[in-house]
Amino acid sequence: MNATPAHPAASASLDGETIGILAGWGRYPVMIAEALRRHGGRTAVLSIRGHADADLEPLADVHGTVGVAEIGAAVAFFRRAHARRATMAGKIHKTSIFARGAWLHHLPDWTGLTTFWPHFVSRRRDNRDDSLLGAIAAAFDAAGIRICPATDFAPELLALPGRLAGPPLSAAEEADVAFGWRLAKELGAHDIGQTVVVRNRAPLALEAIEGTAACIRRAGELCGAGGMVVVKVAKPRQDLRFDMPTVGVGTLRSLATARARGLASEAGRTILVDGDQLRAFAEAHGITITSLAADAAAAPTAESPRRAA
Repeated sequence: MNATPAHPAASASLDGETIGILAGWGRYPVMIAEALRRHGGRTAVLSIRGHADADLEPLADVHGTVGVAEIGAAVAFFRRAHARRATMAGKIHKTSIFARGAWLHHLPDWTGLTTFWPHFVSRRRDNRDDSLLGAIAAAFDAAGIRICPATDFAPELLALPGRLAGPPLSAAEEADVAFGWRLAKELGAHDIGQTVVVRNRAPLALEAIEGTAACIRRAGELCGAGGMVVVKVAKPRQDLRFDMPTVGVGTLRSLATARARGLASEAGRTILVDGDQLRAFAEAHGITITSLAADAAAAPTAESPRRAA
């Protein structure tokens, strides 16, 4: 394949500003910290205990750790670091919240208790991702710390329209993408999940609390013949501050295990982590990666131009 172009977006210089990172699981927070440094910023990294990558600490000008429900401690950390803007990056393993004795393991501080308690006792509130993350963002805002989309600081990680790796999809596979796209948007509209696995215009697996990788693996168990396509999209009312669809090499490993044919994501609203590694892994395993603009998704084109992370 020919060399892919650089991403046209660029983050303005941060001119020494300290930006907070509330860091969950995965490589994404590492890449955000690297981007902040490239753009002249300082990093106040607060790693969520039991989730964040150890590689984050050397990238932090100020580093700390916090429990997943210790909202007051997180606010205090960023205020001490003089971070008036912060971002959330990385996955929180929500299944751990529903484990036996979870409240003992994730004991909230007072701010965490007052933030989350209404969601557990009121029948008018729910515990979907947007609801809980929105409550956290509101607690930060009330303390004078503005939660911003991570892509404000690293727009180069957003997927551009086109085919990143692998051969063109067949007409039947394109039809599966279009079918899966509609299902995934419906799923996202209810804030349930963002990923659908399809073969022959039949839904094999829909993502919920288990996450993308487990959803794909389940589809592989249900369809031993493989050949399915995975569609991962943003929610119709996606809050860009958090829970953006993210694709990394770990996602592709799940596709390879399931013998999936390809992955379609939403251009401009999906984060691609470690783009060069994604491309290399996909080419080595015969997996097609394509990103589609929302207005083109109903009739995806196999021969659309390539894109770069």
